[in-house]
Amino acid sequence: MSELFSSPLFGLTLSILAFRVGMWINQKLKTPLANPLIIAMILVVAVLTVFGIPLDAYEQGSSIILLFLGPVTAILALTIYRQRAVLKQYFFPIVLGTLAGALAALSSIRLSSQMLGLDQQMIASLLSKSVTTPIAIALTEQFGGLPALTIASTVITGLAGNLLAPFLAKLFWIKDPVAHGVGIGSCSHALGTSKALELGEVQGAMSSISISFSAIWTVLLAPLFF
Repeated sequence: MSELFSSPLFGLTLSILAFRVGMWINQKLKTPLANPLIIAMILVVAVLTVFGIPLDAYEQGSSIILLFLGPVTAILALTIYRQRAVLKQYFFPIVLGTLAGALAALSSIRLSSQMLGLDQQMIASLLSKSVTTPIAIALTEQFGGLPALTIASTVITGLAGNLLAPFLAKLFWIKDPVAHGVGIGSCSHALGTSKALELGEVQGAMSSISISFSAIWTVLLAPLFF
């Protein structure tokens, strides 16, 4: 049994199976609260705890997944290409809206972290919470943060956007679907975009393309806030 746990394939297989279970539960419950990432993390922790498996043994295989972060990040360019007609039509609202969103996210994290007295490692872990997970993890590792905390904060941010997007639009009288979609994509990445797609085709398209631009702005601006 110890040989099984020490194999690099163990961590990789456990991660994939846990995420598949999370996706199945999410499809059955159909609620953003049943996020596959959160469910997968809970399942992995439960398995490691119940069987007394060292974290190092799990990380030998799970670290293989990190090798795919680069290619996954590059795929964001495909989103921009596919939405090029939408980008051409709403170029300035998208570019300026995502820039404002990135600045708001970065500055709010920096200021709130300083007010709470958080150390640099915590700030590095939270700074990229509003962008898609591969970008967030890459930035966290670059600044010396904790990837696990980054993943948790990214999921929470996405869930908040998914749940609160319709309410906030009414609260602030946001009736323009373009503005609504850009706001959702800039602040709550893919989880928010799933709600934007439910709200309308324009909101969904705007949110989808805003994920990529928000990631670009965050990568460029994050060093200024760290």
